[in-house]
Amino acid sequence: MKVLKFGGTSVGSVEAISKVAEILRKESKKEQLVVVVSAMSGVTNTLISISQKAAQRDADYEADLQTLEEKHCQAFKELTGNSNCFEISKLFVRLTEICRGVYLLRELTPRTSDYIQSCGERLSSFILSEYLKKEGLDVDLLDSRKYLITDKKFGGANVLWQSTKAALNELKPELGAISVFPGFIASTSDNETSTLGRGGSDYTAAVLANVLGAKELQIWTDVNGLMTADPRLVPTAHLLEHVSYEEALELSHFGAKVLYPPSIQPALDAEIPIWVKNTFDAEGPSTLVTKEWDDEKQAICGISSIQDIALVNLTGASMVGIPSFSFRLFKTLSEAKVNVIMITQASSEHSICVGISKSDAALAAEAINAEFEAEIALNKIDAAVIEEDLSVIALVGSHMKNQVGISGKMFNTLGRNGISVKAIAQGSSERNITAIINKSDLKKALNTLHESFFLSELKKINLFVVGVGNVGKAFLSQVQRQQAMLTKEFRVDIQVVAVANSRKSIFHEDGIDLNNWEQLLEEGQPSTIEEFTEEMKSLNLRNSVFIDITASKTISEVYQDLLEMSISVVTPNKIAATRDMSKYLSLKYATKKYGSQFLFETNVAAGLPVISTMNDLFKSGDRIHAIQAVLSGTLNYLFNNYDGTQLFSSVVKDAKALGLTEPDPRLDLSGEDVMRKLLILIRESGRKWEMDQIEQVSFLPEACEQAKDLDEFYQLLDKHEDHFKAIYNDAKSEDAQLRVVASFKDGVAKVGLEKVQKSHPFYFLEGKDNIVLFYTDRYEEQPLVVKGAGAGAEVTASGIFADVLRIANQ
Repeated sequence: MKVLKFGGTSVGSVEAISKVAEILRKESKKEQLVVVVSAMSGVTNTLISISQKAAQRDADYEADLQTLEEKHCQAFKELTGNSNCFEISKLFVRLTEICRGVYLLRELTPRTSDYIQSCGERLSSFILSEYLKKEGLDVDLLDSRKYLITDKKFGGANVLWQSTKAALNELKPELGAISVFPGFIASTSDNETSTLGRGGSDYTAAVLANVLGAKELQIWTDVNGLMTADPRLVPTAHLLEHVSYEEALELSHFGAKVLYPPSIQPALDAEIPIWVKNTFDAEGPSTLVTKEWDDEKQAICGISSIQDIALVNLTGASMVGIPSFSFRLFKTLSEAKVNVIMITQASSEHSICVGISKSDAALAAEAINAEFEAEIALNKIDAAVIEEDLSVIALVGSHMKNQVGISGKMFNTLGRNGISVKAIAQGSSERNITAIINKSDLKKALNTLHESFFLSELKKINLFVVGVGNVGKAFLSQVQRQQAMLTKEFRVDIQVVAVANSRKSIFHEDGIDLNNWEQLLEEGQPSTIEEFTEEMKSLNLRNSVFIDITASKTISEVYQDLLEMSISVVTPNKIAATRDMSKYLSLKYATKKYGSQFLFETNVAAGLPVISTMNDLFKSGDRIHAIQAVLSGTLNYLFNNYDGTQLFSSVVKDAKALGLTEPDPRLDLSGEDVMRKLLILIRESGRKWEMDQIEQVSFLPEACEQAKDLDEFYQLLDKHEDHFKAIYNDAKSEDAQLRVVASFKDGVAKVGLEKVQKSHPFYFLEGKDNIVLFYTDRYEEQPLVVKGAGAGAEVTASGIFADVLRIANQ
């Protein structure tokens, strides 16, 4: 024998009921079937609404009754081809009489409410059984009220097991091929209609399976089974093919709506396997729930959640060591009919907090404050504090027991994404770890934990890109080319969620089409950096990375706020890392406190791994004593290509056209850009240093440095062409090369144009090459050399991309 229960959506339409019949036809060829059905979807809520309207003297209940009757008659006619709805109409005549009495008396008792609600399952079971008969199946419709006997706790009656077993055992020999029972309903020993409360149809099925000795229980619904997480919030959630009873109970308690915890208890007691199947995908995958099995599975089977939670906090010195305090608290909540979802209390006993439904928050606070009115008046304890707009998340898995590091991994993952945990609970069974967080962080938390614990899934990195000049375009092109490979080979899903220039921005939570981003941006919305960052914060996506590919001071000023929101920052913009030392340290401190990262490898030498090399040296215990470097690919290009035969300004313009300069080349030629790079290297070596501590020797005529704009600057360069020729000829006469050298040694930092002889590593630099020499404890005589192209859109973009991948691999 098998027991099959069909939920409201499974009998919610003519098409759905037809699918149920197909399933029963197939299953009845193999086994004797007991079928339990819920009311058609939405009907129970409609009946509750009708009864409440009647009690409030709202005559609209009559029209609602009429609509409900027509709905059931229409389904019956379409399925059976019988236009005579006598049995349905007879039930509605009695239902109308009951509601009329409620209307006249203005009273809705729990007993009357149960009778009204029972009509939904009685109607659906009748329609299904009549259709099955029409289809030629051997079916009997049985009234659950004759066999499930309960106490008189109307609205959520308790089954009287001795009476129920006696009635069902007497029925068992008489059961035919298919026996249809309405779910949810029962009766008292006085034959008064009662209901089994929330999840009542599942409970009906589990009781029948237990008492009748079914070999399995099938729960048919509109999903394929239990999922690793809520697929509406976690797109990568997948089906759980096999879970234990305990795991199913934990997942169901914390928001998985497929099963209701008390409803499967009778099946658990009898160790009956439970299948969760999809009526609309009968041959598809499903979930099997059993007592236990020997499958070597991972520790976590699923991540569950409840959205609208409130936290009740009670604190006070008088709570310490008083045995009756907790008793009074929970007795008060019980009497107020407030369901407690989670409990946590510090070992100091100074405070206790409980998680409850948000809808119960005001009632709970009122009841608690009334119970402890005397203690509050004497300042022995504080009045209850309610914190709302919270959610519960729970890691669930039978194999968590004695597994080291699960909770650490959970909270580390949440912390890295800036998700604050309000309260924590874990039972000694170690089957779940529960935390309360802000509701606004729920989606991010679920996706982050899902990625962390289900390793076969992708790790998604969400990029927010500001600045689409030469480097920005090159970066987006590189991301577009590498997305598929990174997904396939490294399980990293990099999506560009937003792109902005100085005028407009576009956002797409699932990722922008990088084949078409320029047109999309042209059609985008007007946007400021403030509006851009606010939208980014409101999306609150996991693994968010802000990428600033500008030279804007204004944009650099948002880094601090973003880092404190646990949003990492990647940038070639040098301004933030070269501001006052206190602000630089503040950015560094924010990364440590909020689990974000501030990466700026491209600040110094485009794509060359200069800063990362320094950091590796520092972390491994080495100490840098001196630095010598050519840090401007732009200046190196200029002095490698200027030979006095063409104007120096022409070479500068060529470099700008090739994307080798800053947007304003004066920043390169002034030496300020090199100074910023040297300052960054000094700071990253572990020293506190300011810009004004670097000596600068400029090679530009003073008049050029005073130019008001770029056009005037080019004109002044031409006017002082003889100056540049003289510098070039002087170096040529000594068979030397001109290099703008940045150096740091013995506490002295300097940037200036130098003549470099053939014996020096700087002499043979070509094109736009950069080079950095590190003299350290380990590299005392022969320096560690980092050399390569130090300018250009492609190499700078690759350096930005490398920083993004460092974050992805964190």
